[in-house]
Amino acid sequence: MSTSWRRIHAWLATHSASTAALLNPPATRDEVAVAEGVLGVRFPGELVESLCCHDGVADWAALLPEGQSPLAVAAIVDHWRMCMQVASDVDGLTVPPWEDEPWWHPLWLPWAVGADGTAQVIDLRPGPGHGRLGWAGHGGSGDFSDAVPSLTRYLHEVAEALHHGGGVRGMHPFPTSDGGLWWDEAGAG
Repeated sequence: MSTSWRRIHAWLATHSASTAALLNPPATRDEVAVAEGVLGVRFPGELVESLCCHDGVADWAALLPEGQSPLAVAAIVDHWRMCMQVASDVDGLTVPPWEDEPWWHPLWLPWAVGADGTAQVIDLRPGPGHGRLGWAGHGGSGDFSDAVPSLTRYLHEVAEALHHGGGVRGMHPFPTSDGGLWWDEAGAG
């Protein structure tokens, strides 16, 4: 995990300085422990390691494919609480008969979010999908149909795409003229 973050940070420092400047310093293990206590779940070791590299970003940036920004520990707690509140208000914890997933689940841990509020979540439910990454958006149900098996693999794929070209889930990195980073389909940059 730390190797992937070092590679991502090095690429950003060279090719996307304004995005690199948004990376927060590391979270502390105490901050993570407080968040775990508030949410009542243990954060996966790979998420803790990621947060101990960078505690998310200071402001939204398309740091990750599909316009996602990693969340800081406090923002993980805030987003989870908001989703739990909304889900309880609209019966969003129940799986509709026509869907595979509920709108939200208490064992989904948001770790990144897009400008539109769609969260990339880590599935902490027991079973074969434990640790996979999926999506929880505003409408519809959660989606794990194109799940990445782990955060470690995902950030490795991001680092590889930045350093060697190629894409992650069909999205390719493009430095912007203002020193930022954008991800889009091949040929769109």
